[in-house]
Amino acid sequence: MIPIALVTGFLGSGKTALLQHLARTLRDRRIIYLVNEFSAVDVDGHVLAEETQDVVELPGGSVFCRCLVTDFIQTLTDIPERFGADGSVDGVVIEASGVANPRVVAKMLRETRLDELYALSTIVTVIDPGTFPLLLKALPNIRAQVDAGDVAVINKTDLYDAQTVEQAEALVREIRPEIACVRTVRGEVDLPVFGPAPERALDGEYAPCADPNFARMVIHPRGEVSIEALRRTLEDARDIVYRLKGFVRADGRWMHVDYSAAAFTARPLEREADRADLVLIGRGDAGTQLQALADALRGDA
Repeated sequence: MIPIALVTGFLGSGKTALLQHLARTLRDRRIIYLVNEFSAVDVDGHVLAEETQDVVELPGGSVFCRCLVTDFIQTLTDIPERFGADGSVDGVVIEASGVANPRVVAKMLRETRLDELYALSTIVTVIDPGTFPLLLKALPNIRAQVDAGDVAVINKTDLYDAQTVEQAEALVREIRPEIACVRTVRGEVDLPVFGPAPERALDGEYAPCADPNFARMVIHPRGEVSIEALRRTLEDARDIVYRLKGFVRADGRWMHVDYSAAAFTARPLEREADRADLVLIGRGDAGTQLQALADALRGDA
């Protein structure tokens, strides 16, 4: 049986940083990383490929929604032959999209008989302590991600004061008292993600393809981008933008930019991107404002 570690958490909580850390610390094992992007453009897979080549990208929604689950099932079916026909695959880490409800995973494995090939080992939920309390009130899948988790990684603790971190951890324990909580920065925490599977009772339904809580857009900026101007624009739009990430040209080089409510970062890419792509995800009831923002970032306004 091939063990599966499922990594969940809202947009911008730090799931990809955790996967990068796992890829660095598990280099001596054949681990396959399946990266699920909510948008149609894969950003996280490109970033993770700087650490490992054993990356499978599955963009375009949540692997637990009806529109993508068939592709997800086929991908899991193909992994043993594609990466380890000799039985050399030691495990699979799945980074679910930030809007995913993971409670359906056990049902999916059972109904497709993939439970004869895979064993669900650990469900890790990554938490941004600054945004978690508000998201918990607004988005039902945030509670489901915690309720399904075995381990809660309270991430980005360097960006918040102790009271904020403690409040987030207390809310996590209210939802799931038995969950293990660990605090970290940039996902740098050692977790036995392929340890023995705990007893759990997971049950859920596949989500519909369209979630009215979210609007998502892909933007192709024209020409070079001013990083500082981009930072200011996103700060001004923080009430309607959950996440922006992608690749742009700035000062003659390719940059990976990443914005969430916690922080904005921009760093040079080690591997050049094919083209400038930005993924914008925002509030579902702010479509007109988000379209205006997208036009400005593209260079139309």
